[in-house]
Amino acid sequence: MPDVKRWKYAALLACAVLAAGCSSTSKKELPPAELPDFTAEVELKTEWSRSIGDGQGDTWNMLVPAVDGDSIFASDVNGEVKAMNRLTGEVLWSQDLDLPVSGAVGAGYGLVLLGTLRGEVIALDASNGEEKWRARVTSEVLAPPVTNGDVVVVQTQDDRLIALEASTGSQRWVFDNTPAVLTLRGTGAPQLTSRLAIAGLSTGKVIALDTQRGLPVWEQRVAVPQGRSELDRIVDIDGGLLLSGNTIYVATYQGRVAGLDLDSGRILWQREASSYVGVAEGFGNVYVSAASGAIESIDERSASVLWSNDALARRQLSAPEVFSSYVAFGDLEGYLHLVSQVDGRFVGRTRIDSDGLRARPLVVGDWLYAYGNGGKLVALTIR
Repeated sequence: MPDVKRWKYAALLACAVLAAGCSSTSKKELPPAELPDFTAEVELKTEWSRSIGDGQGDTWNMLVPAVDGDSIFASDVNGEVKAMNRLTGEVLWSQDLDLPVSGAVGAGYGLVLLGTLRGEVIALDASNGEEKWRARVTSEVLAPPVTNGDVVVVQTQDDRLIALEASTGSQRWVFDNTPAVLTLRGTGAPQLTSRLAIAGLSTGKVIALDTQRGLPVWEQRVAVPQGRSELDRIVDIDGGLLLSGNTIYVATYQGRVAGLDLDSGRILWQREASSYVGVAEGFGNVYVSAASGAIESIDERSASVLWSNDALARRQLSAPEVFSSYVAFGDLEGYLHLVSQVDGRFVGRTRIDSDGLRARPLVVGDWLYAYGNGGKLVALTIR
């Protein structure tokens, strides 16, 4: 299938999966579940709030902030990039790139990294926002580029992995993959160590490459496409990978959630699941935002479900993040929810942005940062 046609299908599929009432079938879609009542046990305090331009924009962007040291960086869909003190919200610098940003933000080793719909990667100086370099890649970039100080690695929408020299942006290597016939619109950010670049693919595989030459170190299939139609066979890894210790955590759409050994790719445990936004890990458990709108806790040792909370069905939940003793995640109406890691009960809720909250919350120590679809960036602590 030609690329243009495939991406048109991908856009339609994203609409069918993620937007209530956008199905091509004759069945009437159920509306998002009403917010359940509960007795709050936790109060979230807003420490500061900033507006970041137009936020996520009208397309299904998943722009996320990034923290490096005491600075937090965020970009909107039109390339308005801001650096702020993460504790006070003071704006340290602002840069207007006037570009269609779709992959943001990566930060580290003195760089702020962004990708665009035009297939560009831009590196800014983290200290002042000045552009250091920009590089052309093979197609649009829908997830943040990442760096280990030696290379910058980016995964493009056509499932290629590209390594750029961190100092100049010149290309070091390209690793080609053949994407699935139909895909959801999105990719996850790779995970990067000093020697490995690990990425999840639209085919349901996870691959680890040598950062110096781009040669495969290992490859592991997490999900096997099943069903008679191409829609049924979609097993994208769009939520990105989570690296904790020596374990890579991954969830696929219409497939599985699994833990992989970092060095060998060996599957340590696995369980059937369907997620397009990713997972979190804490207390020996893995937390999954399911495509259905349920939040599940899975025991790493037994791969059994410890608890499941489906009270927010069809509310298009964001990826979860562990925050203190709780699991935090957003929804389509811009609410940030907290549930207990112990049993999944609701303990707190606050509204961040009436346009919705699809970006994964960012947690650093005792602080949580939530970036709403409309551009509102809020720093929260537990009172």
